[in-house]
Amino acid sequence: MSDEIYDVVVVGAGVEGSAAAYYLAKRGKKTLLLEQFPLPHSRGSSHGQSRITRKAYSQDFYTEMMHEATDIWRQLEREAGWEVFRQTGFIAIGQYKGDFLEDNISSLKRNNAQFEYLTPVDFRRRYPMLRYPNDFSCVADPDGGILRADKALMAYQTMFKTFGGRLIDGAMVTNIKRGNIVTLETPNATYRGRSVIICPGPWASQILRPFGVKLPLKTVRISVCYWRDRHPGAHDPSVLQPLSARGFTWGVYGVPCFEYPGHVKICLHSGPDIDTELRDQADDKWVIDLMKGYVREHFPSLEPSPSIVETCIYTNTPDEHPVLDYIPGNRNIVVGVGFSGHGFKLSPVVGKVLGQLACGETPSYSLTPFRIDRFPPQAGL
Repeated sequence: MSDEIYDVVVVGAGVEGSAAAYYLAKRGKKTLLLEQFPLPHSRGSSHGQSRITRKAYSQDFYTEMMHEATDIWRQLEREAGWEVFRQTGFIAIGQYKGDFLEDNISSLKRNNAQFEYLTPVDFRRRYPMLRYPNDFSCVADPDGGILRADKALMAYQTMFKTFGGRLIDGAMVTNIKRGNIVTLETPNATYRGRSVIICPGPWASQILRPFGVKLPLKTVRISVCYWRDRHPGAHDPSVLQPLSARGFTWGVYGVPCFEYPGHVKICLHSGPDIDTELRDQADDKWVIDLMKGYVREHFPSLEPSPSIVETCIYTNTPDEHPVLDYIPGNRNIVVGVGFSGHGFKLSPVVGKVLGQLACGETPSYSLTPFRIDRFPPQAGL
């Protein structure tokens, strides 16, 4: 074991852990970032070419966070020197005057964010490639767009190292010993830090169990489907924005032709429950069948069967809000987990508040919605 002591050790180099490490190193904190897999990898929730970003949220606290998050994304891409955020706009689709769109509008108004509320007639006129019920419309969020996920993650990690941070991959943390100085054991080395941030993604149960923490997390596998455009150019970002649609049993999200030429990404915001280590054995036939019907009905210009199917993992909480808090009884061990499929866009601010907690500071935002004790104790540790 080295005598070296870090100010903060971050466990997990997905987007949330990398954002926290970037924030701390930029502040001059001596920071170590540990990742269990060799980088890059596709076993968690941060890989891939695109994620949606938006200020349109039903909850005020997310819209508030996204103001600063958007600014930090722009700052990060200036530092890295490559594109991270493509501002194409975003549309939230749902029943006109229904709760989903009205809640988005209320949040946008209260946070002084720009938006446009289309009537059903204007919605159909502007997006003739879509086919939704006649009483459906959308809220257009001009500040939304596409995050280039792999490039964003690379930017965090590159700038983290530029600011003096140390990144070690292929280093699975097997044991964390509490104390004023926290000791972290891996198969090949032992590390020490004054504070620790744990961003474990779908491996949360394993790493939190020794602390007596059992959260009601559900891990699901998402089928990331790409559908061929039968009318090239009809679904390009210049004519169709990234979208989220509600008003049905399942939520759906989409990204226009961006990653694979001539293909639109449209996915179900859900999937089969999985054991993280057995993710490749999950049966997603029901997801593909469901989405075939959805695309056939609402995206008639696309081929009704996906040409490409990839996978991603969500780690969901019951209320779909993450946990951002100290481990109970440990003021120098912080956890960030349960981002429920919408955490990537928020990572600049999530990284900041996790870093502030690790430094013993008052976070810049109220973390009441994200407290660990909002869930009753779980049996079966």
